[in-house]
Amino acid sequence: MSRRTREGYQGTGPGAITPDGCAVELYERLPVGDEPDIIGRAVPAEARILELGSGVGRVTHPLVERGFTVTAVDESPQMLERVHGARTVCSPIEELELDERFDVVLLGSFLVHAGDPRVRRGLLRTCRRHVADEGCVLIQREGEGRHENLPHERKIAGGLVRVLSSDPVSPGVRSVHVEYVFPDVRWTQTFLSRPLTTEAFELALNEAGLAVDAYLTGDRTWVRALPVTGRP
Repeated sequence: MSRRTREGYQGTGPGAITPDGCAVELYERLPVGDEPDIIGRAVPAEARILELGSGVGRVTHPLVERGFTVTAVDESPQMLERVHGARTVCSPIEELELDERFDVVLLGSFLVHAGDPRVRRGLLRTCRRHVADEGCVLIQREGEGRHENLPHERKIAGGLVRVLSSDPVSPGVRSVHVEYVFPDVRWTQTFLSRPLTTEAFELALNEAGLAVDAYLTGDRTWVRALPVTGRP
């Protein structure tokens, strides 16, 4: 298990646990969803993509197979060991400083909802700093009511994911507790989430020098943003 943790984040279960409580072996089991299709429709063919928070490469690998050149960034070396076919960079996202810009910067996994607003600002500044002037940033955000009407569960890849609780811990921040149950193993994760209204989300983007270009899905959870001209 990694000794470094982020305050308010923790995980249990076998194998390496990342600083934000994710179990590496769990993410190796989980299949990719519709993310590659959404991304593929939203960006130019063969684009150079900077994927922030790549994990074990669930999205990375399908993107590489589609002809994209991907640089995968994660703060967990154990996650990056599972990534193949892409350049990898081990770094906290908010501290990333690459001397290059990309056609597409991808911030998935609801990371924009970091409990600490300083971290959220750092994530978005990293997006803006690394996107080309004519490029775009794709962001996955939480749908409204994502952590309401709990507990609830759904089937995943031979097991179950159960969202057990979502408790307020400070103004605007909730501590969410999830468990992943398989016939042979169980993992848990606790993480912080700061829900953002559409207005608050767009304001956060604007503060970072980004502006919404389009909501890419009917539930408005996937967003394409463009760099604001004249702002770094």
